[in-house]
Amino acid sequence: MLQNSRDRAPSPSVQPHLSDHEAFLADVLTGLSQPRKSIPCKYFYDQRGSELFEAICALPEYYPTRTELGLLEAHAAEIAQLIEPGGTLVELGSGASQKVRLLLDAMAGPVTYLPVDISGAHLQQAAARLAADYPAATVIPICADYTQSFDLPELAGVRSGFFPGSTIGNFAPAEAIVFLKRTARLLGPGSGLLIGVDLQKDPAILLPAYDDAAGVTAAFNLNLLARINRELGGSFDLAGFGHAVRYDPALGRLEMHLQSLRPQIAAVAGRPFRFAAGETIHTEDSHKYTITGFQALAGRAGWQPVKVWADPGQLFSIHFLRAAGAVPRPRTQAVSDLPT
Repeated sequence: MLQNSRDRAPSPSVQPHLSDHEAFLADVLTGLSQPRKSIPCKYFYDQRGSELFEAICALPEYYPTRTELGLLEAHAAEIAQLIEPGGTLVELGSGASQKVRLLLDAMAGPVTYLPVDISGAHLQQAAARLAADYPAATVIPICADYTQSFDLPELAGVRSGFFPGSTIGNFAPAEAIVFLKRTARLLGPGSGLLIGVDLQKDPAILLPAYDDAAGVTAAFNLNLLARINRELGGSFDLAGFGHAVRYDPALGRLEMHLQSLRPQIAAVAGRPFRFAAGETIHTEDSHKYTITGFQALAGRAGWQPVKVWADPGQLFSIHFLRAAGAVPRPRTQAVSDLPT
C-alpha cells in the first residue's frame, strides 16, 4: 500500500472541445435520422448511467468484471513489473477507479495516476476517494471523451495505459485499430498498454450477461432515453420501448437495441422522429475476440504483444502490449504465451 499524505482531493481537468450538450445533441439527431437508427454508446454514462453500470458489474450473470478482477488479483505483481517505474499510469474510461487499486497495491513507490472519463461528476467523486485511500499517489483526473483526441499534461517518465473491461469490443474492428493507433500516439513510443478483451464463447453464457434477470441492463439501456428527455428536450415514452439483445455469430458481436413496442413519434429538441412497431435504436455493439485474433488486430495498430493472461474457462483475457519505438529497459522478461 502506498504511504504519505495529500492535502486535498483533486479536481478534474476538463479538455476544451465542442460542448458536451452540443455534441450529444448532434450525435442523437444524426443517429436518429439514419435508416437504421443508432446512438453512440458513450452517452450511456451520465451520473445515473454510471451508477447503473457499476450495478451491472456486480450481477451474477455479468462474468467480465469478476473474471477480470480475478486475473488482476492473481497477476498484479507480474503486471506491475511490466509498468515502467516513475512514470504515469493513464486509465481510459476509469469509471469508479476500482480495478486500478489492485495495480497500485502491487506497484512499488509513488505513482502518478491519470483517470480519464467522460462523466465529470462521477470522475471527481472516484478520484477524490482514490486520492484519500492512496495519499502518496498524485491523482490528476481528466474529464474527456477518450474516443476522441485529447491532451495529457506533460509529466516525466514513460506513460503506461490501462483500459480494463471489455470496452475495446464496443468498437468495430476497423474503429478499434484507429482507437489503438490514437492511444499509441497519446501514450508515446515504447509505452505499455494493459487492456481487457472479452473472448468468444457460448451464447448461452454471453446473452444473459447483457439481459440479466433483474432488469438492471434494461434500465441502463432505457436510461439513455431518460437522459435525452432531460438534457435535449426529448419526449420519449420510456414505457413504449423495450430492451433487446441479439448475438451475431458471423460478426462475433453482441448487439443492444431499444425496441419500439408500438407505432409512435418521439421528438428531440423539437424535431420529430417516427418509430414503427418493432423498429429499434441500436445502442451498443460488443465484439468478442480470440486471443490470437486480438493480438493480430493490435499488431495492425502498431502494438506488440508482450504477455497475455486468461482464466481457465477462457471467458476473458488481459493483454499487455508495447508500442513501437524506443523501448524502456524492461524489469522483467517479456514473453507472449498463453496461461496454463
